[in-house]
Amino acid sequence: MGEMDVTAQEGRSTAGPSPIAGEAAPEPSATSHAAGTSGWQARLRSLRSPGRPRIWFEILLIAVSYWLYSLVRNAVPEQKAQALANADWIWSAEKSLGLAFEETVNHAVNSVTWLIVSMNYYYATLHFVVTIGVLVWLFRRHPGRYAATRLVLFATTAVALLGYYLYPLAPPRLMNGANFIDTVLVHETWGSMASGNFKNMSNQYAAMPSMHIGWSLWCGLTIFALASAPWARILGLLYPTLTLVVIVATANHFWLDAVGGMICLAFGYAVSRAWYGSLPHHLPKWVPSRQGGRLTGVRSARLPRPSPEPAPEPETAGARRS
Repeated sequence: MGEMDVTAQEGRSTAGPSPIAGEAAPEPSATSHAAGTSGWQARLRSLRSPGRPRIWFEILLIAVSYWLYSLVRNAVPEQKAQALANADWIWSAEKSLGLAFEETVNHAVNSVTWLIVSMNYYYATLHFVVTIGVLVWLFRRHPGRYAATRLVLFATTAVALLGYYLYPLAPPRLMNGANFIDTVLVHETWGSMASGNFKNMSNQYAAMPSMHIGWSLWCGLTIFALASAPWARILGLLYPTLTLVVIVATANHFWLDAVGGMICLAFGYAVSRAWYGSLPHHLPKWVPSRQGGRLTGVRSARLPRPSPEPAPEPETAGARRS
């Protein structure tokens, strides 16, 4: 009888499931949801952390981005009447401030032929050459800061497109009744998309903001913040300063257009800081490769090989006997 009771109690105890185990087992739907959430968060963290740039992806990205920028910029309706009215307002505002110096600079520089021709070519070429050069330099020497600095440039350019749409503006050289000299037409300079035979290929009334200033200041600040040579840092600051003189002397922009370019650049830095959590020059210079785990750009150091351990001394006859 006692054995039967014990056997019955043992049967009941082994048959019942553990209440603790039942409470601890998570539901399959909750587990999959948590895994999906953590995977999405990990992916977002990966995108927001500096990574190793890939050369072909960057070339394709920059080419497509500039093509889209040109397409959208030139697709903005050329609101000629509004653009000319806005130019008159800008010119009047600068006169009221006592800072309407563009015409004086335009005529003074135009009187020196070699100087104004050089500025025409500067305006047509360096805008692209220097910007691409800085991107290549970042890619090679500062890969950890490349993506964040590139984002500054892209965000700056994107918000400039909004300015072209909302505020069409004629450059000084196209103003009615003004005495500005179109230096490209006068000196028949090749290469400018703003005058001459190329004027029908570019929106003539997309002068506010000035991306010549936005891009050149991006280049200058990047070089000043990251270059180690003092002469390079000085050149970095001189480049946007000289660009300001060029855009005014060639009558392509008012100085207030340059202010618009600076505001766009400030927006670009704000976007980059919000995404990466820091300004680009505060990010690490080198980053680990996402695949191999090694630091990108760091040359592998040749460490001295460890010296071989000395061979054990042979046992003496006395030691063997003992």
